[in-house]
Amino acid sequence: MTVTNHKGQIPVIEAHSDGRADGWLARRTLRYRVEFRRQLTRRRTQVALGFLTLLPLLLAIAFKVNPNGNGSSSRQSAFGSLVDLATGSALNFAIFALFVSSTFLLIVVVALFCGDTIASEASWGSLRYLLAVPVPRSRLLAMKLAVALTYSAIALVLLAVSAVLVGLAFFGWHDLGTPLGGQLTAGEGAGRFLGVVGYLGVSLLPIAGLAFLLSVSTDAPLGAVGGAVLVQIVANILDAVTALGDLRNVLPGHYDVAWLGLLASPVQSEDMLRGGISSLLYFTCFVTLAWWRFLRKDVVS
Repeated sequence: MTVTNHKGQIPVIEAHSDGRADGWLARRTLRYRVEFRRQLTRRRTQVALGFLTLLPLLLAIAFKVNPNGNGSSSRQSAFGSLVDLATGSALNFAIFALFVSSTFLLIVVVALFCGDTIASEASWGSLRYLLAVPVPRSRLLAMKLAVALTYSAIALVLLAVSAVLVGLAFFGWHDLGTPLGGQLTAGEGAGRFLGVVGYLGVSLLPIAGLAFLLSVSTDAPLGAVGGAVLVQIVANILDAVTALGDLRNVLPGHYDVAWLGLLASPVQSEDMLRGGISSLLYFTCFVTLAWWRFLRKDVVS
């Protein structure tokens, strides 16, 4: 409510009992589209998205320059088969591009988007000014995380679309060859490919959640990004230690390649279901910890 002083000249804004100014609404602060545009103008966003878009072209050129380099009779694993089948069709090439990117590159990109989001504001000294606008802390976290996840999804989709288009231009639209030696029609293979993309998106959620947790815990963006990547690398190393037995099943990333079940006929979805549940649980725990940590954090920078 607006009132005036005794001379009727200077308007005075009346505050509510909780200190909130009249007319102030949390939903009007730090809107999603504003933060989305702001992050799009950052060089790291442009470089990351641009590189993922160009990566399939670099892979296709490499196959064309050395067409015999992808074949090897010594390869017996499903992963080796993905390499051998990469030039068979656009879908095979796209699946290969997703596979080689998901082992490290996509992890780094997701950690970059989610780990840089709060820590960068703290390192620039702008975090306390955002909170003084005032932007409620929960809304700040929600908008930052939503935009970070959006760009992570965009990165994955750009890579997938670019890989299909490049594969179509270089290798044509044919049936999808599977690592087990069978084939799926191009139409059915396209559906399986969409499933692979969706599962990869879910499997990257633990990295996103961990990077976000580290982002609210440190003022160093590189520390948050590097810490999340390092944890994933350590988890992958431990996952390769067979002596750990069933303990490996609880490691983040243990089911990251469960999408290979989509290339089987019939589809083998048990590991994908376990992997999806595991990823969602890790993500929920990390984000909950991030919220708890930030709401109680004394922001001084």
